[in-house]
Amino acid sequence: MTSTNSSRRTKNSKVNSNHAFIVGRFGIIFVITTLIAFAIAFKLVGTTVVHADKWNNKAAGTLNRIDTVMPYRGEILASDGSILATNLYYFNVMMDLRSEAFKVVEFNAALPTLCDSLAKYLPQRNAKEWRKKFDVQMKKHISKRTRNFVLAKGVPSDVVERIKKFPFFRDFKRAGHTGLKVEPVLKRVYPFGNMARRSIGRVGMTESDPAVHGISGLECALDTLLFGKCGTRRLALSNRGTKMVVDVPAVDGYDVYSTIDITMQDILEAELNDMLVKSQAQWGTAILMEVATGDIKAISNLELDKKSRHPVYIEALNRALQAYEPGSVMKVMTMAVGLEKGFAKPIGREYSIGHTITYLNRRLSDTHSPATLPISRFIEYSSNIGMVKMTMPYYENRRKQFRADLAEMGFFDTLNTGMVGERPPLFISNPSKLDLSRMVFGYATVIPPLYTCAFYNAIANDGRFVRPRLVKGLRSPDGRDSMMPVSYVRERMMSSENAAILRKMIHGVVWEQGGTAKALRNDLVEIAGKTGTSRIALEDNRPRRDADGNPIKLAPFKGGYVDGAHYRVTFCGFFPYENPKYTCIVVINDPQLPYRGPALSSGTVLKNVALKLYARSLLNDNPEFVEAPEGNGPVLYSSFNTDRNTTLNRHLSLRKPRAIRRPEDAVAGCVPDVKGVSIREALSKLEACGYSVDFDGVGYVYMQTPEAGAQAGPGTKVKLSLRYD
Repeated sequence: MTSTNSSRRTKNSKVNSNHAFIVGRFGIIFVITTLIAFAIAFKLVGTTVVHADKWNNKAAGTLNRIDTVMPYRGEILASDGSILATNLYYFNVMMDLRSEAFKVVEFNAALPTLCDSLAKYLPQRNAKEWRKKFDVQMKKHISKRTRNFVLAKGVPSDVVERIKKFPFFRDFKRAGHTGLKVEPVLKRVYPFGNMARRSIGRVGMTESDPAVHGISGLECALDTLLFGKCGTRRLALSNRGTKMVVDVPAVDGYDVYSTIDITMQDILEAELNDMLVKSQAQWGTAILMEVATGDIKAISNLELDKKSRHPVYIEALNRALQAYEPGSVMKVMTMAVGLEKGFAKPIGREYSIGHTITYLNRRLSDTHSPATLPISRFIEYSSNIGMVKMTMPYYENRRKQFRADLAEMGFFDTLNTGMVGERPPLFISNPSKLDLSRMVFGYATVIPPLYTCAFYNAIANDGRFVRPRLVKGLRSPDGRDSMMPVSYVRERMMSSENAAILRKMIHGVVWEQGGTAKALRNDLVEIAGKTGTSRIALEDNRPRRDADGNPIKLAPFKGGYVDGAHYRVTFCGFFPYENPKYTCIVVINDPQLPYRGPALSSGTVLKNVALKLYARSLLNDNPEFVEAPEGNGPVLYSSFNTDRNTTLNRHLSLRKPRAIRRPEDAVAGCVPDVKGVSIREALSKLEACGYSVDFDGVGYVYMQTPEAGAQAGPGTKVKLSLRYD
């Protein structure tokens, strides 16, 4: 009995002890919980009552944060809708090596093959270099590894897709397992590369404005239209926290239709580049303008790349807008003033010219003129003496009037072509007699090639001074097109009769016996134009701003000329003569012998451009058909298109059907046979095979180099010779 009671007391004491322990633990938990509750309540009161203003202001500041929404920059299009400048998404591909889900074991196992793939498709590093770069990161503690291990920057989407199929990346669907990150980057791209680079322009950022804006060319001149309007967005509360809400949507920029014709641009650049290489000139500029509309169909500015070991010409300063002494092309402007004011009378007295005279104690010489000349032939012989004798009696006592008369014709009006850096001609406002006597034949004044081209274009356009333009229309973000009408600097710069007289004078430069550009005659395109040669003036490189940043008015050139035989040569003209369609000016700086003559250098560029436009049926002619002597029927060229056989026979009503030879089909890796076909079909065939093409002449292909069937890879230049039978 006693033992039983003893055991019961022992059990009761254990139960009491356990109960006390549990109660003590609950007591501790209760105290801690109570303290935490009091702390929360204290903090809550402090936050919502004591420091309410502080937290309310902080919340308001967070929710009132406004971000800028960037608009989509508009595209620049060629006249046919081809894209000259657009926006494309490129991608930065990186790895987050600090990702918590990163599969380290699998990555180490796949690393050798991954490095091989990276080296093959991203060859900026070989496999060993990729491995070393990864090892440096993987040896670090996970907290010290980079979250942005760069694999590739600025790559297109097809490269991204290829990277995703590399070893290790293709084994896991979750990005966290591989750490692979892809960030889109919007870039401005130019599908035609450097074609018309200075006219189209480029974009960039500044320190004051991180947004991408135009910094040159059309990109800069039309930046407000192309850029659009920025929008705004802010952080707002939602059921799931916060999210960005757009308050003001961004307005995308307008697309701009330029007047550039891709085919003509390619022709002009190629011809200018070829002549610069041949003549070893410093730089050259050329403009091709449509007579009726003033549309600048092509413009090129090429300059010798001094960093290159070989003579390579690149797009550089837009010299079509820079002012230079024009040389004898200025005589056409002087003659235009003389015809309008009546002191230049083409029919009448002949002037004594000779080779040398002394005027105002200065020797004045002519290199081309005979003993006597009528005014109607001053332009043909490019007579300095004749221009002075014709002009100075009219202006010597009112020297300011010469500039005023040119201004009356619109010569100094701002053209507003859409190109940045445009500047009017610079004439001395109050010239001396000596200065004026030199102005009339192209010295003591500076004129941008664009203005010379525009003036000649007005003459070709029967006296209507159409405004040159590089922009012909806009397309709004909602897809609506608005085309701009043709505008005029002067509805009538000069009378139609005087324009016809002046065109005939300019025609004589090429087609009359004394013409200084007889070398440009050809039987296919009748060219009219004027040569010009001037010595190269010393440039004034002094700062154009004072110490306070204010602009200083300084002429671009200082007195004197570069020592030695250094000349700038110009040819400006229009074609075809009877019905002018295009005006073109070509300026080449410091060509070497035997290309120092303007006809042999600048004029040849214009001639070749005209012939290639003719060859491609861009002058309303079709060189694919030639009239044959009577009785022989028409001459038909061969064709790759077998359907032309039936079509031609039907439309030409041939009594006896004729087969049109079809060249052999091309073999992969070999130059196709294009002999006998028109240049249009030859270009299409060869360029489709990846070859670049150069050609001379007009008509059908009678010779090709390399020969048909020769093995040659894509990019090989194929030279074609064309002729008529």
